[in-house]
Amino acid sequence: MHKTTLEQWSLLQSLVDFGSFALAARAMNRSQSSVSYNISLLQERLGVALLQPEGRRAVLTPAGELLLAQVRPLLRDFQQIEQRAAALKRGQRARIDLVVDSIYPRARLFEILRQFQQRHPLTQVHLTEVLNSESPAKLAQRPADLLVLTRNHQEQDPGQWLMNVDFVAVAHPQHPLHSLPVPLTSAQLNHYPLIKITDQLQQDQQQPAALAESWTFTTIEAAIEAVAHQVGYGWLPAERIAPLLDHNELKVLPLKHGVRRTTALHLILRQQNLALDPEIATLTELFTQPGG
Repeated sequence: MHKTTLEQWSLLQSLVDFGSFALAARAMNRSQSSVSYNISLLQERLGVALLQPEGRRAVLTPAGELLLAQVRPLLRDFQQIEQRAAALKRGQRARIDLVVDSIYPRARLFEILRQFQQRHPLTQVHLTEVLNSESPAKLAQRPADLLVLTRNHQEQDPGQWLMNVDFVAVAHPQHPLHSLPVPLTSAQLNHYPLIKITDQLQQDQQQPAALAESWTFTTIEAAIEAVAHQVGYGWLPAERIAPLLDHNELKVLPLKHGVRRTTALHLILRQQNLALDPEIATLTELFTQPGG
């Protein structure tokens, strides 16, 4: 058994924060004698003086300052536990499983999560990033309340268009493709590896004959680095590579037929959440607001 209680430490914290036994007792809805007794009992059980008189006030001793500083985070954590329990009792959602296609702009995603955390600090968001190539069967197995995907993998899920993501064909400025006559044709491109982004399953299923034409990576970041290191050329998200284009670390390929492709992203709500609770409603609002 512990010698001291959270209540005793909480009373000591209130005494220090409010500056007097009377104010601490009022804040904690206790009598002054109860506050005094519990703090005396706390010191007795610790065998350490936590308070010392200073005029008409009681102030912390050096030992009291040290110990209370260590206890304050514990009291805050315990308060958060009680707040979370109260929120759960009211029916507040404890967790949201969010699945987002990895091409969704990172800065926008993190801003949405920041705003959500400010409005629902007691609800955790578990984020999973997926690739466009992920199969519907695999995606269906993932726990998800809200999904942002390039297409509606499950027809029963209502999807709402969010935005278009532009992809551009790029290579390193010193890649051999940039020394060829322009505009570049598909036949010219076929002589060099195409950097593709795909999941592990599709990598494993890749036919040997195709490996000479394309190199596959399982993350956008790895694909971008591969193109930047002249491993090949690739169709990459324009917003994600904008700084590299600005600093001439990547260069747009002058293709004969279109240097830009567009992929639409949709917001999808899992069937069981069609009746929106406040937390899902907030996250939906943040994704669908202008700039979201």
